[in-house]
Amino acid sequence: MGFIGAYETAKGRRYRARYAKPDGTPTEKRGFVTKREAELFLSTVTVSKAMGNYIDPALSKMRIGDLATGWLESKQPPMLKPASFQPLVTSWNAHVAPVWGDRELSSIHKSEVQAWVSDMATRRSRSVVMRALGVLAGIIDVAVDDNRIAVNPARNLRTLPQRGLSKPRVYLSHEQVSTLAANSAHPTLVLVLAYTGLRWGEATALRVRHVSPARHRFNVEENAVLVKWQIHVGTPKSHERRSVPYPERLAPLIKAACADKGPDGLLFGNGVTHMKHESDDRSWFATSVRRARKEDPSIPRLTPHDLRHTAASLAISAGANVKAVQRMLGHASAAMTLDTYPDLFDDDLDGVAQRLNAAMSEIPASLERERKSPPLSRKERALIRQINT
Repeated sequence: MGFIGAYETAKGRRYRARYAKPDGTPTEKRGFVTKREAELFLSTVTVSKAMGNYIDPALSKMRIGDLATGWLESKQPPMLKPASFQPLVTSWNAHVAPVWGDRELSSIHKSEVQAWVSDMATRRSRSVVMRALGVLAGIIDVAVDDNRIAVNPARNLRTLPQRGLSKPRVYLSHEQVSTLAANSAHPTLVLVLAYTGLRWGEATALRVRHVSPARHRFNVEENAVLVKWQIHVGTPKSHERRSVPYPERLAPLIKAACADKGPDGLLFGNGVTHMKHESDDRSWFATSVRRARKEDPSIPRLTPHDLRHTAASLAISAGANVKAVQRMLGHASAAMTLDTYPDLFDDDLDGVAQRLNAAMSEIPASLERERKSPPLSRKERALIRQINT
């Protein structure tokens, strides 16, 4: 069981609990004001050892910063893509380390973490707050797995930042897409984005060998992502390769884009260097939008990613089912497609009702006549008047 002993201090008598760890190493915990407190602690140690969930108090003194080093190393590419890993490093350096880096595991309380999250939510966006909390919680998860502490104080907080209203999606019509492409320095790329739903990194990573002219298909095998102004080429999102069709009318433009390039030549740009996604007002895409809006003021302001939404809208309006749209866009599941574009499939449901109406049999006239209800009795009329008054 262990041993309870008393000792004298400047503040009076105190008690220590001596016991053996599961590996037989002797240890003790001091500072109990009463013998009863020491006995209760010793009892919990005995039970935890018997249940196999004993936590060594010495291990819980490890600092968050020391654990973070190993945690971040475990997330480095190829475990995570550069575009996913770099935000974790930034979040740790900017938001987590300054507050928690020097804190010992055993000193952190859930209330403190909650206060930190609530305070940060007044100054930062929800995505920044949730990423920072995720980093802290992920680091402490390692300590829980290693039996340094029993419970993660950064998990299951009572209050988290609420999601704001999502930005309205931009959907262009066929005519608006044509106008935008005609006013663009890269019209073929604009049309490919609007009619295939490829992500920017997937489209700009296409090589000549990824094009199947006979089938009018792009084989999406690579993804070019800009991280700290450097292009990192890896697998597509979710590591899923897929085959995406393009309209036959784009075939001459795709053929021209492939001309004079080898199999490994990039389809868009100079064939050697990946095109970078520039988001400022001086970029070629922003310039294309301004020119198109002068010609057609109904064209909204948009980004290259909005053309992905346009592709989904045009495909659904052309009669594509949710599974086909999911495969085209590279979503993980049809449910994700429905969650992303519920407004588009509402219109599709209206079309279902119209097609069912056209296919169903005529309703017999006898069913259309409503049966008349018998007249109310004097007692029933009196009861209704009583209720109304």
